[in-house]
Amino acid sequence: MRVLNLENKDRHITKRLGNFSVLEYDRDLSVGSGNAINTYFMGQMGVRRRQLVINLTGKNTAVIQAGAMQWMAGNVIATSGVKGVGDLLGKAIRGSMTKESAVKPEYKGEGILVLEPTYKHIILVDVAQWGHGITVEDGMFYACDGTVRQSVVARRSISSAVLGNEGLFNLALSGQGIAALESNVPEEELICVDLNDDEIRIDGDMAVCWSSGLSFTVEKSTKSLVGSAISGEGLVNVYRGTGRVLMSPVANTASWFNATAQTKASPAK
Repeated sequence: MRVLNLENKDRHITKRLGNFSVLEYDRDLSVGSGNAINTYFMGQMGVRRRQLVINLTGKNTAVIQAGAMQWMAGNVIATSGVKGVGDLLGKAIRGSMTKESAVKPEYKGEGILVLEPTYKHIILVDVAQWGHGITVEDGMFYACDGTVRQSVVARRSISSAVLGNEGLFNLALSGQGIAALESNVPEEELICVDLNDDEIRIDGDMAVCWSSGLSFTVEKSTKSLVGSAISGEGLVNVYRGTGRVLMSPVANTASWFNATAQTKASPAK
């Protein structure tokens, strides 16, 4: 099997890690007269179509978000990834807690697997480099090696979720392998903070992922209510311990990206 024209003068691989690659469209020519102008200026600002390409060698498998597969070639088969009734129940519970799909299909064999285009940025991470694992914000999971373990991490307290404008649970990835995450912010703009028995305080849900070994709480920005009122900050998210936090430098722009994708997907009139 040979795949021709996957890369050309208008699209090329920008990142590779393990068997995962990111295909980015420098120019998107699959447009009509109704959205050509928007597409052009989107491209100038780095808002481009991207696809995740996974090479399967027969020795590795890939788990992806449900409904994300666009095409596959070679001797590649898809399985549900469910290993019995108990496993299905556990995945259903985990999915309801983390807002992820309950069952994520697993692909194996020898060939190539290409996922649906996204206008978000694709971050490739080596899970093993995060020590005890990496905890990600809801909706960021895109795909991972079959060797990566998925679990649910609960907040240390209900107040941490309610007051911090967060969910009670997050998806955590651990073990060996590569994971692909969808981010509203490009990886080169994310602020990386390595903590060594220290803490970071963040106003809002700007932390996109963090080491699973860190504790998360919501606290007043200062020790007194009067001080918090004077500073105007109120409550902040606090991450403590030893590990890493990847933080967006701007507020969450998920709604803007969703609106952009819907506009781009609309047929030209």
